[in-house]
Amino acid sequence: MKIKNVILSKSYTGFYFDDQRAIKAGAKLDGFNYVGEPVTEGFTSIRQCGEAISIQLVLEDGCVAIGDCAAVQYSGAGGRDPLFLANDFIPFIEKEIKPLLIGEDVSEFKALAEKYDNLIVNGKRLHTAIRYGITQALLRATAVCNKVTVSEVVRKEYNIEGDLYEPIAVFAQSGDDRYINADKMIIKEADVLPHALINHVETKLGKNGEILLEYVKWLKERVYHLRKREDYMPIFHLDLYGTVGLAFEYNLEKMVNYLKLLGETAAPFHVRIEGPVDSGDRKTTMEYLRDITAGLKKAGSDVEIVADEWCNTLEDVIYFADNKAGDMLQIKTPDLGGVNNIIEAILYCNKKGVGSYCGGTCNETNVSAEVTTDIAIACRASQVLAKPGMGCDEGLMIVRNEMNRTIALANSRKSK
Repeated sequence: MKIKNVILSKSYTGFYFDDQRAIKAGAKLDGFNYVGEPVTEGFTSIRQCGEAISIQLVLEDGCVAIGDCAAVQYSGAGGRDPLFLANDFIPFIEKEIKPLLIGEDVSEFKALAEKYDNLIVNGKRLHTAIRYGITQALLRATAVCNKVTVSEVVRKEYNIEGDLYEPIAVFAQSGDDRYINADKMIIKEADVLPHALINHVETKLGKNGEILLEYVKWLKERVYHLRKREDYMPIFHLDLYGTVGLAFEYNLEKMVNYLKLLGETAAPFHVRIEGPVDSGDRKTTMEYLRDITAGLKKAGSDVEIVADEWCNTLEDVIYFADNKAGDMLQIKTPDLGGVNNIIEAILYCNKKGVGSYCGGTCNETNVSAEVTTDIAIACRASQVLAKPGMGCDEGLMIVRNEMNRTIALANSRKSK
C-alpha cells in the first residue's frame, strides 16, 4: 500500500511551551502567565501557546494515517532542539518532505521509519518534532494497511515475544496544581502519581527540602483519606527538575541523605525521584545520577532515581543505562525523534534491567499520546505517561482508553 497524498495542518497541543531557563532564574507567575523576559532563543515570551503540525498520510485505498509533530514543553533546554512553531515548519515539510513521502510503500514500518529518522536535508537532520510526527504517521499507516493495531506491528517487526497484551502502569502529572490534581489522581486510582513540578528551590522544595517533605506527608495522608480500598498503593513519583542539586550544593552525601529521608517519610508508599540533579551538561549529570543511585542502595534505601534531563536521544538512553545512572530512565518521546527510537530505547532498558518509562511531555497531542501508549504496551515499558496536558483527567482518559482498546482488540485475535 502506497502513500497517495500528504496533508499538513497546524495543530494545538495539550499545554504550553515554557522557557525553562527563565523559570529557573526566578520568573514569577502572574495568574497562569510568567512575568519577565525570555532568555532561550526563539521564545517571544516565557510561556507560549503550544503548537504542533498534523501530518495526514492518504493511502491508495483512501484510508488516512495521522501523526503529530510535537515538541516538549521545555524546548531548547537541556540539549534539546529549538522551539517548534507550526508556521515556521509547515512550508519546509511541504517543500522538502512531502514529495519524498508520496509513493512510499507503507506495508512495513521499521526500515521506512529509519529512513526518515536519519534523513538529511540541506546538510541537517530533521528537527526531532518532524521526525516524531512523520514516523507516528508511518507506523499508523502500516497498522491500517495490515488491519492490525500499532502494538501488533511493533511486536511483529521487532520480534518481541509474548502472546497476550497486558496493561502497564500509568503515571499522571499534576503540574503546579499539585494538591487538587493529586486528589483527582487518587480518586481515579492512578498507578503512579503526582509529578508535583518541584522546579524552584525557595518556593517548592525549600532551602533544606522542608517544603517537599511536608508535601509528601500531606500526600500520604491524602491517599489514606481518599482511597476506596486498602490495597490501593500508588507509587509516589516526584519530578524535582534539578532542585536537590541546587539546594544541597551538589554535595553527594547530603543529597543521598535527603532523598533517603523522603523515602522514609513516604513509607509505606514507594518513592521515585525524577531529575534530582541537572548540572548543565550530559556527562556530569549522568555521573551525579549514577552516584546518587549507588549511594541510596548503599544506604539501604529503596528510593528509585529517574533520569530525565540530558537523557534525550536514543544514544543518551544507552549511555545512561550502560552507566546505571538511574533505576529508571524517562524516554522523553518527542526528544528521540522517530518513534522507532522509542521502541529501541524501551527494549534496551529492558535488556539492561533498567526501568523504562515511556514518557514525553504535557505539550503533546492526543494523537502522539495514543501512538506512544501503543508502543509502550508492545514493548512492555515499566510505566507510561498520562498525556497531554496538566489537568490530569484528560491525559488519564486518553492513555487508559487507548491502552484498554488496544489490549482488548489485540487479545481478541488470540482467542480465535
